[in-house]
Amino acid sequence: MELLAPAGSLEALKTAVLYGADAVYVGGEMYGLRAKAKNFDEEQLKEGVLYAHKHGVRVHVTVNIIAHNQHLEGLKEYLLFLEQIGVDALIMADAGMISIARQVVPQMEIHLSTQASATNYATFQFWHEQGIKRVVAAREVSLEELSEIRQHTSRDLEIEAFAHGAMCISISGRCLLSNYLSGRDSNLGACTHPCRWQYHLVEESRPGEYFPVEERAEGTYIFNSKDLCMIEYLPELEQAGVSSIKIEGRMKTPLYVAMVTKIYREALDDLAKDASLYASKKQYYKEMLGKVSHRGYTTGFYIAPPGAEEQVYGTAEYIKRIDFIGKVLEAPKKPEGLSLVEQRGKFSEGEEIMILPPKGPGICFLVEQILDEKGERQASAPHAQQKLWIKLPQGAEDGCILAKKR
Repeated sequence: MELLAPAGSLEALKTAVLYGADAVYVGGEMYGLRAKAKNFDEEQLKEGVLYAHKHGVRVHVTVNIIAHNQHLEGLKEYLLFLEQIGVDALIMADAGMISIARQVVPQMEIHLSTQASATNYATFQFWHEQGIKRVVAAREVSLEELSEIRQHTSRDLEIEAFAHGAMCISISGRCLLSNYLSGRDSNLGACTHPCRWQYHLVEESRPGEYFPVEERAEGTYIFNSKDLCMIEYLPELEQAGVSSIKIEGRMKTPLYVAMVTKIYREALDDLAKDASLYASKKQYYKEMLGKVSHRGYTTGFYIAPPGAEEQVYGTAEYIKRIDFIGKVLEAPKKPEGLSLVEQRGKFSEGEEIMILPPKGPGICFLVEQILDEKGERQASAPHAQQKLWIKLPQGAEDGCILAKKR
């Protein structure tokens, strides 16, 4: 199966490529459903496509808002630009926008977004007959249903399915809570995620008095879903006919993108070599995925319709065991064996940190000394984006992520 990784920025794209993605999906400054991500301007899109293609990686661009009339203005020019720079596929949900794309860029590959809520084989086949190359299954679809969809659709129609990341309380993201509570349209990519908020009850005749609706001692988060994790069920996804597994996370840090992409890459490669090897390493995969920021894991709707215990995440806190503190800009090149790193989080001399290589386990080491760009010694690196020289162990590569335990 193809491993499709998120890239909310050019930095995340390069990270995903380095850590083993077969393809990445990105959003431009228009028409995507992650308006709060850094996203890509035209020059960054060009650079991202060139970088990915240089490493044999495909680039899919989200054009998946649910459009109103005014959003169609400029769409044709944008689609032509994406075709010109060599984008491999468009991810789309709106039927009118898809129709325009078929007319303006007829040779471009179009993937139906999960936002279109495709849940049955008739819908999959209908969209294939409209020229859709791949359908991203709605997250409400089970493994059994995916298998049945595969049996009833054309063999040249590809099926993509989410395997990891944040879930939504609404049907494939079609939520109006954000619109109602904050005036930000989730179907235009501006969701404020009110499903993650804590709620209280207000009685009509007692304005200003807030009564807790306590699910647990610390409050209630009845809309807040756990995160999806299908690392233990890759053979089942493959047997169901899935062509591409998708990692959610265009709002995530490069550390998250690196770790999740790396582990799914390793698991897919292990599975391809030897199913028993993959089976023997499931605990390791889970432990590694448990280190990065997440809400607690679930298999979503794939195995069985989830109940509250399996799905609801009863807190606003993330589980997070390591922090992103930097990345390698230049692997050891100085005579002293020092490497240039871009620092993103605080660390100090004598502290143990970890380098996350694209392959193999993380490498822990003690920071012996820290030099600024001018070569002057610093006892610690405060939380600021700056370039520093430190000594790294063997295995460091340009672009590698640095992390430390919380």
